[in-house]
Amino acid sequence: MQEQAAALPLQPGVYRFLDSTGDLLYIGKAKQLRRRVLSYFARTDHAPRTQSMLQQAQQLEITLTANEIDALVLEATLIQRHRPRYNVLLKDNKSYPWLHLTTDHPFPRLTLYRGQREEKGRFFGPYPSTQAVRETLKLLQRLFLIRPCDDHQFASQRRPCLQYQIKRCSAPCCDRITAEQYALSVHEVVLFLSGRSPQLIDELTATMWHAAEQRYYEQASQLRDRIKTLRYIQQQRQINLATLRHDVDLVALYRQEQHCAIQVFFIRNGINLGHRAFFPEQTDTMSESAILETFLLQFYLDKQPASEIIVSHAITDDEGWLRTLLKEKRAGAVTLHQPKRGEKWQLMQMACANAQWALERKSHEHTAWQQRLEALAERLKLPEAPQRIEVYDISHHHDDSVVGAMVVCGPEGLQRDQYRRFAIQDDHATDDTARMATMIRRRCHKLQQSEIWPDLIVLDGGIGQLNAVMTVALELQLTDAIHFVALAKGVDRHAGQERIFLPHQPQPIILSQGDPVLLLLQLIRDEAHRCAVGYHRIKRHRKQYASVLDQITGIGPQRRKALLCHFASVEAIAQADQARLAEVKGISPQLAEQVYHFFRSSRDNSSDTR
Repeated sequence: MQEQAAALPLQPGVYRFLDSTGDLLYIGKAKQLRRRVLSYFARTDHAPRTQSMLQQAQQLEITLTANEIDALVLEATLIQRHRPRYNVLLKDNKSYPWLHLTTDHPFPRLTLYRGQREEKGRFFGPYPSTQAVRETLKLLQRLFLIRPCDDHQFASQRRPCLQYQIKRCSAPCCDRITAEQYALSVHEVVLFLSGRSPQLIDELTATMWHAAEQRYYEQASQLRDRIKTLRYIQQQRQINLATLRHDVDLVALYRQEQHCAIQVFFIRNGINLGHRAFFPEQTDTMSESAILETFLLQFYLDKQPASEIIVSHAITDDEGWLRTLLKEKRAGAVTLHQPKRGEKWQLMQMACANAQWALERKSHEHTAWQQRLEALAERLKLPEAPQRIEVYDISHHHDDSVVGAMVVCGPEGLQRDQYRRFAIQDDHATDDTARMATMIRRRCHKLQQSEIWPDLIVLDGGIGQLNAVMTVALELQLTDAIHFVALAKGVDRHAGQERIFLPHQPQPIILSQGDPVLLLLQLIRDEAHRCAVGYHRIKRHRKQYASVLDQITGIGPQRRKALLCHFASVEAIAQADQARLAEVKGISPQLAEQVYHFFRSSRDNSSDTR
């Protein structure tokens, strides 16, 4: 590899070390590939982690890029996609939710939004979680009565819905409020979400006194209660710093031995929208500055940074790559700095205390999970505590929309990114026992192509499911590699009366109610049941609301919605001629002809059948 490295060009790009089997070990970026890769072989004082990586490395691959920023983005993208074992890994790579206020409708709608902000309207956020958005939405609907329904439901509504009855909507769909009054409510929402609560309270106070002078006492009392609620919320959410009246991200790192936690606070217009904890992996040999720099790169890869980022440790960023990337992501200036004194330093101390508490909590949870797994191994007579447990369950409704689910847990707790769902369409699997065997067979075939094997498989079922699965395991010669158990509910299907069935043991294990091992098994069994039922509901909902329009090539969700909004029903679409079909936005003359002939051929086929 050293000879291969000496032949590399002096150009920016990304390099990848692979082992003998072709698995990625490490991904790095370089301004000059040859010099960066040769530095691995010129030095002997590498950190233990780097030395271990070089001992396993057998192959070297590179990708040239146009400039240094492209190399930086490509490196972060490949790390998130392939998750090499020697890179610093940030597990959370989801997009963050926003509040979206539509602007293309006379009565705007306020709703949760996730993804690229390409829709028309105003966005407020980002929020740390969907729960924070839903809580904010619930509050705004109670205070300002902004409609939550979509445009199609709004257009088809003939009388006020339940949201109006419980005072969560002003029912603009049924003319219970004028456009001017609704626009005033929208204006108040914008003031509140923009951090201009004092101005909003002043306006509401003036309106309240005017209503009182006109002897509209009921309206004045309602305004009084809204003002009281707004003042309370303002006290809870406001960051009392005059210098933080803009978008700020607060990033605090706390480190303890080989583990670290990073706490990110989202502050928008002086309002704390919430915070979120992250636990980067593979950071044991890196400095705090390097950890923060790598975290910021991966965190902002698909997110827009705030105009000011305050960090707990100084960022080296000698070549300025990170600052350039942040500036490009925001399309404007971004300030990245570490406060040394003053109010911002005090705020950072608060953020660091939150990061410390998050790491201690995670460490405590890890210890508790490890103790549970050790107790489980002792009770089931396993050779050691299982590091990966897979739990399986089946869900259906009268043999319709049959699905299965797999959840995973280990010393870190439930590993939701490892969950899997199965659509079971085997006509020969006529009962839950056969369906469980079918699901396990499919999973085991996948396991034979993977390096990550479970130590224990738990089945939600009784001795019948266990025997069927053991037959599959014997066929695939997996009985020595994986342990199997089945967890069956009691006679009355009450919690606390579960029976644990083991292979080749006719009598089940019955644990006392409240036993920690039983509580662990109930926890993971219920999680598998929740996932299976959730997937079953999705499948059944899709089946119930499937449209004949889905069978037409070229008609997707948007065009289907446009057709239904224009014609109001599938029957009307079927009766329309090509000219009327082509009047719909998004329907070309060729597609209109295709829709027209589809319904004519369907009609002819049905008449032939009769």
